[in-house]
Amino acid sequence: MTDLSFIHRYVPATASGRPPLLLLHGTGGNEDDLLPLGQILSPGAALLSPRGKILENGMPRFFRRLAEGVFDEEDVKTRARELADFIAEARDDYGLAAPVAVGFSNGANIAAALLLLRPEILAGAALLRPMAPLKEPPQPDLTGMPILMVSGQLDPIVPIEEATRLADQFTAAGALVKHEMLPVGHGLSQADLNLTKNWLTTL
Repeated sequence: MTDLSFIHRYVPATASGRPPLLLLHGTGGNEDDLLPLGQILSPGAALLSPRGKILENGMPRFFRRLAEGVFDEEDVKTRARELADFIAEARDDYGLAAPVAVGFSNGANIAAALLLLRPEILAGAALLRPMAPLKEPPQPDLTGMPILMVSGQLDPIVPIEEATRLADQFTAAGALVKHEMLPVGHGLSQADLNLTKNWLTTL
């Protein structure tokens, strides 16, 4: 890593024609967690994987929460701005095009916040088990922005209606939203990987 504003890992591209992936881990993860996933989803793509700056009982996250499923929305906004600035720094430093975010759980939620608050920083996003990070977000212009959302019908953490609310927010802003629902819980499954990998090939 270079001296940028987030602890992170960067893996240079080994193949052309694939957008860089911004890998955003879930609670308790770190900058190494999703690198193998990124290599499976888009072999040869550049990978940028930051570590969340917030600690919850020693576990890294990207923003504070007040309780399970209850977010500190002011902190969401602050941390989304910080992450957007880091992405801009990393693009300059590593010579990257705008990345496609791939986020899981808390990482999916901060990616959703980026789309709502600083959409120019991303070229698209795959959100695995997301929920709406802001109750009343601004309505950005997301015209043509490709967004994949994958929800678990048996997810005990993210109610389906929360994920649907987020999908509706994106659709209202003009995004090209594909919202898939799988008969699984909060953890990732092979079906998640297959859906995401196939979706990435369409970009």
